[in-house]
Amino acid sequence: MALKVIKENCTGCGLCVDVCAYSGIKINDEGVAEVTESCILCGQCVDVCPAGALMMEEKKATVEDISDYKGVMVFVEHEFGKIHSVSFELLGKGREIADNLGVSLSAMLIGAEGDSMALEVARYNVDTLYVCNSTWLKDYQTNTYVAEAENIIRTYKPEIVLIGATTLGRDFAGALAARLKTGLTADCTELSVDMEKRLLLQTRPAFGGNIMATIISPNRRPQMATVRPKVMAMPEPVKNPDVQIIQVQPVSGPQDMLLDILEFIPDTAGTVNLADADIIISGGRGMKGPENFSMLFELAELLGGAVGASRAAVDSGWMPYAHQVGQTGRTVRPKLYIACGISGAIQHLAGMQTSENIVAINKDPDAPIFKVATFGIVGDLFKVVPELIRQIKYKKQQMAS
Repeated sequence: MALKVIKENCTGCGLCVDVCAYSGIKINDEGVAEVTESCILCGQCVDVCPAGALMMEEKKATVEDISDYKGVMVFVEHEFGKIHSVSFELLGKGREIADNLGVSLSAMLIGAEGDSMALEVARYNVDTLYVCNSTWLKDYQTNTYVAEAENIIRTYKPEIVLIGATTLGRDFAGALAARLKTGLTADCTELSVDMEKRLLLQTRPAFGGNIMATIISPNRRPQMATVRPKVMAMPEPVKNPDVQIIQVQPVSGPQDMLLDILEFIPDTAGTVNLADADIIISGGRGMKGPENFSMLFELAELLGGAVGASRAAVDSGWMPYAHQVGQTGRTVRPKLYIACGISGAIQHLAGMQTSENIVAINKDPDAPIFKVATFGIVGDLFKVVPELIRQIKYKKQQMAS
């Protein structure tokens, strides 16, 4: 879409300038309307122009021949010889999507130890595994990995490609989508399929987490999406996998490496292991201050869990960002999630609503958190949480005696 000025029709009356609230159009030195960089293509100026000098020009999307693209492919992410759990989660979801579409599920594994990791990937019900092995692919670098992935995708033409929304995955997916000239939906919280049109329905929070948007890519292939760890369920491995492993020759070389990695030093300062915690106790604005999180830490210690926080609590400076659960924080899938004083904004729900059991404690009976809660306690958290602590301590003392 573009705003076009028909100069020969323009009288320079200035009505378009008056109606534009964004300074998106001006009258130039020649007395003719001129579109500026601030234009948001709202079309109000077109409606008020008495001379018909403005028109919205729609650019037709380029439609690619997509008939040759078939199948679902998952990028297998790994680091130091260990496969990231999100890859297995995506293989589970990929299997579901592939079965619905009646196509095969494949995975691409790029690295230096692909043969050993291939056996582990094969256990997750994948039909075909493309392995690209070479010494210079040992550590991830955008340039080399994107080159290999582009070659695999252009050769085998999957209609859907799924990638984990990790730090590595976000870098890789964006660069790969640009190289393939296709669309990419980042940080999806749900994936489904329009069976009639064979379109991947990619759902993610939008506008700061205030709405959920479903995005499609109808004209280009492959359809690409990144999904955060712990959003999808971990599938069960199969006992006797029947997988075809295809060795792919690298198209990159050592000369394509832009960096020399001398040493890897993990950043352990200020981190908390929320992603792997089976029990999480989170606090929100209802905690009223940083000092009150001490009782959540006490409850977490008794249950063997970790402490999380809502965005409101982090933005208020009550808890470090490493504890934040939600669309702009961590996505978690614990066996038990206890939400204390959290109203349940979409932004927060996006990061925890797939938890196995959710206990909500809030004094507002109409709080949105209760809509996703397995159990809800309407009450003052400053009375409920201390009582939970007291009861757990009492039960533990009974079991010890």
